[in-house]
Amino acid sequence: MIKGPHTSNVAKSATFQLLRRSLCQSMQRSCTCFAALVLALRRRTTEFRQVLAHRGMMKVCIHRGTQEVGGTCIEIESQGKRIALDVGLPLEAADSIEYLPRVHGFRERDDSLLAVVISHPHLDHYGLARHLVPGTQMIMGAATERILKTATIFTRTGIEFGNVLHLDPRKPLSIGPFTITPYLNDHSAYDAYALLVSADQQRLFYSGDFRGHGRKAALFERFLKHPPSDVAVLVMEGTTIGRSGSDAKFMTEQELEKCFLEHVGGSRGMVLVWTSGQNIDRLVTIFKACQRSGRQLVLDMYTAEILRVTGNSRLPQADWNGVRVFLPDSQRRQIIKNQQFALADRYRPFRIFPKQLASEAARSVMLFRPSMVRDLEKAECLQEARLIYSLWPGYLKRAEHRSFHAWLDKRGIPLVQCHTSGHASPQDLQRFAKAIAPKMLVPIHSFETKRFKEYFDNVQMKKDGQWWEVWHA
Repeated sequence: MIKGPHTSNVAKSATFQLLRRSLCQSMQRSCTCFAALVLALRRRTTEFRQVLAHRGMMKVCIHRGTQEVGGTCIEIESQGKRIALDVGLPLEAADSIEYLPRVHGFRERDDSLLAVVISHPHLDHYGLARHLVPGTQMIMGAATERILKTATIFTRTGIEFGNVLHLDPRKPLSIGPFTITPYLNDHSAYDAYALLVSADQQRLFYSGDFRGHGRKAALFERFLKHPPSDVAVLVMEGTTIGRSGSDAKFMTEQELEKCFLEHVGGSRGMVLVWTSGQNIDRLVTIFKACQRSGRQLVLDMYTAEILRVTGNSRLPQADWNGVRVFLPDSQRRQIIKNQQFALADRYRPFRIFPKQLASEAARSVMLFRPSMVRDLEKAECLQEARLIYSLWPGYLKRAEHRSFHAWLDKRGIPLVQCHTSGHASPQDLQRFAKAIAPKMLVPIHSFETKRFKEYFDNVQMKKDGQWWEVWHA
């Protein structure tokens, strides 16, 4: 048979088709093997994660707080169980469930969420707790629970909880795989704690809010001498980072007492003090200044009740010499609304009534808030009065207070400031971090978390909503 060019082309085409078919089959086998390899790797990764979870690898998610002051919420997971540390309301946010972090068990029942721990009774740490599913296991100081319950009578910010375990300083509390050891803090809020969380040989320390220049400064110094050991991660607040230089020293409450004494002593009329009714350290400072100046301290009934429910008889109380109780009209309405007549009767022997204010103005220092303007106008007790402002200065600049400034100007009431921060100075933050010596320091509760590396070692930035593992520390 004679083979022509056409026959040769057919043979070449058949060979090409054979090679192409063989190559496709090889590629299919390779793809199948690769897919099987990927599937196997995924299975092994899942199995590895399950093994780690069984061993209790601690995972952490800061839902809010890595870029701001306030609204703090930290979720911690181990062995498939979880706790949350704080559930705060952001500083500029409305009280709405829409701001509640997307934590399983916050809006619906989830048995893997064992508890929510409140570090202290400041709104930016507990404020969204009212939106938690009813019956959620809560953990907080006993005084914190009483303070927040009392606040429900007079304000919209109070909360009454139904399922509470109490923190006791330096006494471990176990819940599921977690052991929580609270450390009492020096802070402007009463009954404030830092929290050591241990699970399966890992230790995370949450600073909460603290300072070293308040009336409990000895607690801070004692902590520096005897800090917890082997801390893998320190989640630390830094409110004052960026507000003050690293060498800044804050006025102590004892030094602040002299500031109050100077302004009280230089006043001929009523001295009004605008401060928080829950800043117990500040109330003690004001009372001491009153004692030294020979003036009586006039508490509003809400503040008097807050002092009582602390359970601390060493704090100024309504029945002390030099203390009187005034019932502003706004609080009177709340007592009627909530039918708290027994509470009002408790303070009747110590009351100072509107008709008495004018005659006793020159010997009185009165706790004040703008809602009391009408009460004092009616009492005609503001002749030669003076206002001492003792809160964060930033609040005064808010638009909502413009009308109040106008009222002060109209009445000729001078405004002076006597205040010191409820948060640690940068210098004390450095002392705190050095004492704990964590393997990793995670910034929180600051608008300047990016600057932490200027002040501290081993800083690792995290993002809101980012899960990370303590074992990597």
